Amino acid sequence: MSTLEEHIDIGAPLETAWDCLHRAEIYPRFLKGVRDARSEGERRAHLDVDAGGRAQEFEVEIVDREMENVMTWQTTSGPDLAGTFSLLPIDREHTRLQARFEYDPGTIKETFGGPQGFAQAVAIERGVRSDLQQFKELVEAQGKAK
Repeated sequence: MSTLEEHIDIGAPLETAWDCLHRAEIYPRFLKGVRDARSEGERRAHLDVDAGGRAQEFEVEIVDREMENVMTWQTTSGPDLAGTFSLLPIDREHTRLQARFEYDPGTIKETFGGPQGFAQAVAIERGVRSDLQQFKELVEAQGKAK
């Protein structure tokens, strides 16, 4: 299993970022390849994903550790993927999002296509950074709208 860890600072309160993480319907706005997403109860989400040019559906189980501002997720169908989002308050108006993504490189290649080896790791890193930047922009816009 490989692990990727990234973080980004967001110009919005922790509560705004936490709320956005838990609204599955906005996932397509910041997660590349997610075409549609919906919550299915408090602890599950359904994602329609464009994976390597093929439409796939993933079920995701979500577990919150609210007192720690941590959200973990794990696919329960589709490829075996997992991750953690941790929110850390910097001050009242700024939050750090730490993301951890766990994956098997062979599963990623099989599911999404693309390069192997080091090139694959670089592509995944670039994709996660882009998704985090999109999330930052979305959360900051939500914070300004309030």
